[in-house]
Amino acid sequence: MAPSAKLILASGSPRRLALLDQIGIQPDELAPVDADETPLKSEAARSLAKRLCKVKAEMAAENIKRRGEDNGSYILAADTVVAVGRRILPKAELLDEAAGCLRLLSGRAHKVYTGVALITPKGVFRQRLVETRVRFKKLSNDEFESYLASGEWRGKAGGYAIQGIAGAFVVKLIGSYTNVVGLPLFETANLLEGEGYPVHYNWLSASG
Repeated sequence: MAPSAKLILASGSPRRLALLDQIGIQPDELAPVDADETPLKSEAARSLAKRLCKVKAEMAAENIKRRGEDNGSYILAADTVVAVGRRILPKAELLDEAAGCLRLLSGRAHKVYTGVALITPKGVFRQRLVETRVRFKKLSNDEFESYLASGEWRGKAGGYAIQGIAGAFVVKLIGSYTNVVGLPLFETANLLEGEGYPVHYNWLSASG
């Protein structure tokens, strides 16, 4: 059954778009929002991920409504948070931020949380939170400096992208790999399917 309603992804992340494409889901529209991602005082990482994905979905819905195009769409949003203990790591934009993240991650375990939010065409709100545990090797000075020089950390939660160079640092991973990339596919597909979106539609014409 072809989709009867549009799917709008409230994100401009090429990683999330590629993950959805991996399971045959192609959003009809990308509607990124500019949400304040600053943690609240004493806010836990898991609470931050849940709050931000909800905020992003609601902001996208409001933007669409403001355009006069509130014709009943699925709105999907997500937010990924990396934490070492109770410390939430930033989405590194500056070299010093990335260096600080790497120092904390080196030789230690950390947790990655992704909150996934869905607003259905009927206005129903659904949400999932996924946790993955990741352990990094102890980084050598050469690895540390070379990774910073790569620039791959820029804009990434915790200052790294597991699907890139930093994949070589991962000693152990417990949980969802795609969650660490930025969108847990199992939970996202189940969320959409449970609310009537035809997740398998494009599978019928897939080849190879």
